[in-house]
This record gives sequence, C-alpha cells and structure tokens, in this order.
Amino acid sequence: MRRVHRGGVNRVVTAIVGLVLLALGGSVLAVGLGVRPPHWWLHSGPHDVLLSRAERTHWRDAGWWWPTVIAVLAVLVLLALWWLTAILRRRRLAEVVVDTGDGEGAVLRGKALEAALAADAARQQGVAGSGILLTGRRTAPAVSARLRLDPAVDPAAALTAFTGQALAHARDSAGLPALPAEVRLGAVGHRAERVT
Repeated sequence: MRRVHRGGVNRVVTAIVGLVLLALGGSVLAVGLGVRPPHWWLHSGPHDVLLSRAERTHWRDAGWWWPTVIAVLAVLVLLALWWLTAILRRRRLAEVVVDTGDGEGAVLRGKALEAALAADAARQQGVAGSGILLTGRRTAPAVSARLRLDPAVDPAAALTAFTGQALAHARDSAGLPALPAEVRLGAVGHRAERVT
C-alpha cells in the first residue's frame, strides 16, 4: 500500500530529524554544564557562542548574502509546511457520491463501503484477513487493499477472486462506473510442521 509506505517514510524522517536535534541539543547542554568536548566540536566551552562577531559580520558587505539566506530559509519553511500538510491531510475517503439515476445523488459513507468490501474479502476462500482503505475523490473512489492469504492459496487465484467477486460486488452495489484497486498480497505466518 502506498499510504503505508509514505507513513513509514514520514516516521523514519521524523525520527532521524528528532535524533539529530536531540544529539545536538544534548551536546550543547553537556558542554554548557562543563563536559569537555572534543577538539573538533562546535563549542569549546560553556561561554562559547555559536557564531562569533567576526563570523556574523563576515558577509555583511556582500550584496548576495542576505537575499540568499532569506531565500534558503523561505524554501526550508515552505518544504516544512508542505510536509506537515501532507502528513495531516486526510487519507481515508469519508464518503462516496452515488448516482441514484433521478438526477439527485446519494452519499455513501466510506467506512460502510470499506466494511462491506472487507467482509466480502474475508468470506473468500483462503483469505485469512484483509485491510481495506478507500482513497481518491468522492466522485471517483479507489481501493487500496491488503489481503493476508493462507499458506496453501495460489496468489493469482486469490487476486482474481477478489477482483471478480468482492470488488465487482462493491462497484455494482455502489453504482460506480469504475473502482480501481491496488491490492497487496501477503501470507499468514505459520509454524513449521513437525516431521517424525
């Protein structure tokens, strides 16, 4: 599922940024409390500053310096805001618009369609469990499914049965012209059989 992958990447990047900031902050705190840092470290003692007066004023006369600093910081802020909105954006489709044929539309709750599709998938022979997520737009939903199969099940047959039965049933019952799906198949773990 692409959503799971994106969530995993977000967690990894957030963890790395957090660990780097924690390490830098902890090292500055440790030096401030009197721990002797290595000779190559940024701070040499508790009264040292991050940027000296000479370092702060070195580029003051260059006309390109401050516009470059402001542009880089603006890009960093925009990237951070884009990342935050991508994380906070609602991933699950809350409702699907269904054409009722009389010119009026009905609204079907996304969770209800997900539950019905998951129940149909669970009744399928060889499927031990399923996870269904509706994505896309209200007028053009898509399905992201994860099927956990029993060890002896043929994956191609399970996929064909899912798309031909459960997915087709959901599409027809909701009156949708199309219901594209991304299906991930996985096997249920099992213990090795004992041979005597």
